[in-house]
Amino acid sequence: MTLELAAVAVAGLVALAFRPWGALRAPALRAPWLAALVLLPLLWAAQSLLPAAFPAALSGACLLVLMFGWPMAMLTLLAVAAAGAWLGGGDLARALELAAWNGTVPATAALAIGMATRCWLPKHLFVYILARAFLGTAAATVLAAALHAWSGHGAAGAAGSAGLTAAWLIAWGEAFLTGALTAIFVAFRPQWLLTYSDARYLPPPVR
Repeated sequence: MTLELAAVAVAGLVALAFRPWGALRAPALRAPWLAALVLLPLLWAAQSLLPAAFPAALSGACLLVLMFGWPMAMLTLLAVAAAGAWLGGGDLARALELAAWNGTVPATAALAIGMATRCWLPKHLFVYILARAFLGTAAATVLAAALHAWSGHGAAGAAGSAGLTAAWLIAWGEAFLTGALTAIFVAFRPQWLLTYSDARYLPPPVR
């Protein structure tokens, strides 16, 4: 519990330093943010129905980073973890576990991967969708599961290679969902993605 508390506290304090609520000044982001606050706790609460040693299920953390930026995603995920633990009949320890391993760790890994793609890969639409949203989410989710196992509390630590295999498969499910939704948002609701802009990822018009 100490490790989870430290990770969540540090991430929360860093996020607050950026005053992330400013992202909601954009009217287009308010409706999807409220939808996330309603839907994600239900998804996280469903994990209470799974075996205790089962790896973390779909979280949506990486998608929140793409939509609202890392600081706002951190604060949102704290609320989601608290509500998800309460709906699932958990206690404070369960809320901290969810906040750390379903939220803070994969979201922070997604941020680091996103920054790397912006620095080292071409500024192209498919780089944003495939490299950042799809492959980046898969890598961030696998990394979070591996760190959870290394901490001694995760599924892989309890079930060995079978737990890592399950975490790997779940990571690709998370990646597919995040990549598909990102592609849809880019096409029809680009204003829902704070980390996306036509000026950065689309080629200039031919004159």
